[in-house]
Amino acid sequence: MRVYAIADPHFSRMNPKPMTVFGPGWEGHPEAFFRGWREVVKEEDLVIVPGDISWAMRLSEAIPDLLDLARLPGRKVLLKGNHDYWWPSISRLRAVLPEGMYALQNDALVLDQVAVAGTRGWQYPPQTPEDEKIYAREIERLRLSLKNLEGKPYRHLILAFHFPPFGPQGEKTPLLEAALEAKPEAIVYGHLHGVDPEKLPKSYEGVPLYLVAADALGFRPRLILPGIPAKRGEAGYA
Repeated sequence: MRVYAIADPHFSRMNPKPMTVFGPGWEGHPEAFFRGWREVVKEEDLVIVPGDISWAMRLSEAIPDLLDLARLPGRKVLLKGNHDYWWPSISRLRAVLPEGMYALQNDALVLDQVAVAGTRGWQYPPQTPEDEKIYAREIERLRLSLKNLEGKPYRHLILAFHFPPFGPQGEKTPLLEAALEAKPEAIVYGHLHGVDPEKLPKSYEGVPLYLVAADALGFRPRLILPGIPAKRGEAGYA
């Protein structure tokens, strides 16, 4: 099993929204997304999809987008993005997800010795009192996600966020500090579009950071872990 990550699918099957309005990097979307995924991901692989999955406003409208994602090879771990307004309660979402697709919220997933934890995150620094509340809540959500791994055996830990966990100048933030305390093997995030990845932080305290927004990757999922010996069985939420 290999572990990949790609964020920001921005599907919109029910109410098509051309992504080219956001720049030439989205030319050919969403077909380029499907093609790039199939070129690298195999059925036994795991793909982390940290947010902005669908432009839908309600779960019923997002179902066709989730099914499109489910038809792609590999098992998928979903996190919520700032545009995922369709995301309902986690129990309601899990009840409709196809086999091999998992959603995280305040918890974590362990699959074939790999633990995936994380949360959406939020803009930093907070701009309003409401932003401050949301940011503090996201730190707590990360702590809950990591706490759920206590007592659960795993060999690799990947942390996923939708928003970048660092500040606009690449500075360390309270969310990033909480993430680094867990000593993950890698941190992945999306949300940023039209930026030069070379100008972004590559690591903190020896932990690699990967921008995995779909357009930044040319719609090919980013390889995070090259190979984990398969230990077949059901994934378990920690």
